Amino acid sequence: MQDASPDFMTQDPGGNPMMQDPAAMEAMNQQAMEAAAGGLLVFSIIYFAIVIVVIAGLWKMFSKAGIPGILAIIPLVNLFFLPQVGGKPNWWGVLLLIPIVNLIVAIIINIGIAERFGRGIGTAVGLILLSPIFVCILGFGSAKWSPPPSAA
Repeated sequence: MQDASPDFMTQDPGGNPMMQDPAAMEAMNQQAMEAAAGGLLVFSIIYFAIVIVVIAGLWKMFSKAGIPGILAIIPLVNLFFLPQVGGKPNWWGVLLLIPIVNLIVAIIINIGIAERFGRGIGTAVGLILLSPIFVCILGFGSAKWSPPPSAA
């Protein structure tokens, strides 16, 4: 019976293929590295394109709420203005920095954001589970932001 493996391949006692030729092994490693680098490049381009779209959506969402859009893309600073978009006080941003508490506060803020944009619980759930998509829907869509009713 003929062995179907290439000339530079042999089998160990367990029947697994082994490389004999180091040059062939190096060539295969080089091909694998090039394929991985190409995949990483494609992934990186797609990832950064999505990030730019989400940043633009956040910018538009903040602008609709009367907050300068540039504040939406500054890390940590945006945490203190996001509650304001949801009709909550700015100091709730501190609560977003506390582990476990931040999960509950983020849900409440997202519900508030949906309400401020005149949307229902479906949008609130979407903001919680699929934030990048729903931020763009609110930012680029026709939804108008309305301030919270004043407590008098």
